[in-house]
Amino acid sequence: MEHIFEELLVDGSVPLRGFVFGFVHVGILLIGYYTGWSINRLIKVVSNGYIAGIMGAAIAHVFADLIAAFIDPDIRSAAIGIVLGGLFPLILIPIFERFIVKSEHHIVVGDHEDIRKDLDSH
Repeated sequence: MEHIFEELLVDGSVPLRGFVFGFVHVGILLIGYYTGWSINRLIKVVSNGYIAGIMGAAIAHVFADLIAAFIDPDIRSAAIGIVLGGLFPLILIPIFERFIVKSEHHIVVGDHEDIRKDLDSH
């Protein structure tokens, strides 16, 4: 399969370096969204709701990055750096929670009510 990707995407005539990474990364996230598989549900057991959402989104992206980087021959050598770079900012979450005041227009505020209204209207 890698040979097919290299022949189609890396021959130099079309600037699609990283195409496989992007395709796999977003594909994994879409599969997760449409199947209902959620890291957030696991994290909610040990934290409050919006922290679980933040952590779940970040971890899902890092996981998708890891798989996509290993599959894409152009980015494979950077896979560990991509994962570590994606995980490192997570240590800032306790600092942000302690010292940053969330805006009243923050996306988390009222999300559950809006989603419930949308579902009820259908």
